[in-house]
Amino acid sequence: MRRAGLRWWDRSSLLFCFILLATSSLTAQTIRLHVDLTDGPRNIYHAHLQIPAHAGEMRLVFPKWIPGNHRPSGPIGALTGIHMQAAGHALAWQRDAVDMYEFHVSVPAGVDTLDVSLDAITKLDSAGGGGPAASSNILDLNWNAVLLYPQGAKSDDVTFAPSVTLPAGWKFGTALPVARTTGDEVEFAPVSLTTLIDSPLIAGAHYRKIELTKAGDAPLHVMDVVADAEPDLAMTSQDVAAYQKLVAETGALFGARHYRQYHFLLTLSDQVGGHGLEHHASNDSVEAERALLDPDLHMLYADLVPHEFTHSWNGKYRRPAGLATPNYQEPMIGDLLWVYEGLTQYLGTVLAARSGLWTDEQYREALAGTAAALDHRAGRTWRPLEDTARSVQTLRMMGSQWQNWRRGLDYYPEGELIWLEVDAIIRQQTHGQRSLNDFCRKFHGGESGSPKVVPYTFDDVVGALNEVAPYDWAGLLRERVAATSTHAPLGGIEGGGWKLVYDDKPNLFTQAEEKLAKFGDFSYSLGFTASEDGKLDDVIVGSPAYRSGLGPGMKLVAVNGRKWSPPVLRAALKSAQGSGQPMELLVENAQFFKTYSVAYHDGEKNPHLERVPERPDILGDILKPLTH
Repeated sequence: MRRAGLRWWDRSSLLFCFILLATSSLTAQTIRLHVDLTDGPRNIYHAHLQIPAHAGEMRLVFPKWIPGNHRPSGPIGALTGIHMQAAGHALAWQRDAVDMYEFHVSVPAGVDTLDVSLDAITKLDSAGGGGPAASSNILDLNWNAVLLYPQGAKSDDVTFAPSVTLPAGWKFGTALPVARTTGDEVEFAPVSLTTLIDSPLIAGAHYRKIELTKAGDAPLHVMDVVADAEPDLAMTSQDVAAYQKLVAETGALFGARHYRQYHFLLTLSDQVGGHGLEHHASNDSVEAERALLDPDLHMLYADLVPHEFTHSWNGKYRRPAGLATPNYQEPMIGDLLWVYEGLTQYLGTVLAARSGLWTDEQYREALAGTAAALDHRAGRTWRPLEDTARSVQTLRMMGSQWQNWRRGLDYYPEGELIWLEVDAIIRQQTHGQRSLNDFCRKFHGGESGSPKVVPYTFDDVVGALNEVAPYDWAGLLRERVAATSTHAPLGGIEGGGWKLVYDDKPNLFTQAEEKLAKFGDFSYSLGFTASEDGKLDDVIVGSPAYRSGLGPGMKLVAVNGRKWSPPVLRAALKSAQGSGQPMELLVENAQFFKTYSVAYHDGEKNPHLERVPERPDILGDILKPLTH
């Protein structure tokens, strides 16, 4: 509670005086940052910075291009309550007329420190994923949302001394090295701006720490878990063993670790914005509140942590040259996101199976769903995959309407199919003697140690692949990435000894998603998905529904004269197979009603993978663990 006449930043200054005495070894150029998180439950963080200053005009910037988001997602609209002072006197500041992320302030002579206070409203942003960053019992702090730094500086060259005040009694997890803890005040060792933004912090009233490596083993791997309620922290011994297996499997896959210790930061909440964000020495992942307890939720989220963990090697250590920028104001170029995210998507799902978080059947059902969605992506006929990567700035925040025609962040799932194909080809070319595992060790391995960035280009990827197995990798990858097509690249599935098929049996993942999100998926029969209230989320261009005149945003009211529901529509699909009669769909469109006749008689279709007996089961070999 704030006392009258004593502003929060004045109170924080007393803490900074203590920290200053305790950290006398800090250089004069160190920026001190304290974040008061006690108002986190109402989604506002208070920050106070002490920035080394010089007389004359200073330009300070708010981080704009955020790693992992691959776009200018710095939450500038949530930056509020900015005050600047020098020697106890308020200073006027002005936002740049062109760059809204830049601030100008004139510092008087004789002043060597600029005091800046600011607030971050976190209700609508969480690591770029959308949604609030805190709830009544948990919070997620991404440091880029609460700081300014000198314009033009390289992030490696700017040192921060960070500290926080937590809500009373809350526990926290972060990869940042802790200098000292006094009650709810936590002081961290000085780090570069690069390391600070690369090291988020989660905290909560309900917290559990799980050791994933044996005592004395290095490097240390810890899972820090916070949840809205204490029962949600009940991870089973089987899951603990699977995450321990995940640590072992990544060691066997890559052969090196580019961190001194690693923290899995796992938030279990239906209130905090959903996201997964990668970092060198941690991953910041949010799953549903009951993800450890509900089998369907467990299955749907099982590959999230393996995906973000894989990024420590593919994305953080090895990074496309266009994404390896010197600071957070320089634009990023996402041409190689099909490697950064696509390869990670592939490895994350494979590691989910190798570690035991998924069964082999669950992996195949997930892969079938991915393959079917991309094989029905009409937008691929005009937009090559590479353009979805270059367009991440616009595509990431678009809704579901017309996504099939527009395309979305397809460099994730289609990248998965491409790298599965690469893996299958390597295994075929070398008669099973080599695989993508060898590429990962060669390309992402190197020496273990502290985090660093090793940039790469397209030619570097091709060169490393050719060292593993000579092939026209440049030609194959350019065709997959830069050319349009009518069908998804299914060569990895087919070369792996399986094929994509459709029948009326529910797909495990689609069935779970339909139950939890309360919608109906008729993508591969009629050509649309519909929410519980009948709203058509998307309509596949060229599908029976599209040809009949239906479009996304319309609302399905009735099927053959009966009120709409997924079971009613499924019964109509079955009936249409025998009758040969079109289905009559009553639809509302902007307050007007119309009946659409849909001529479709092939019944319900759901995707699965079916084994091809005469071909070697390469896909089965891919899923075999590397450790025992």
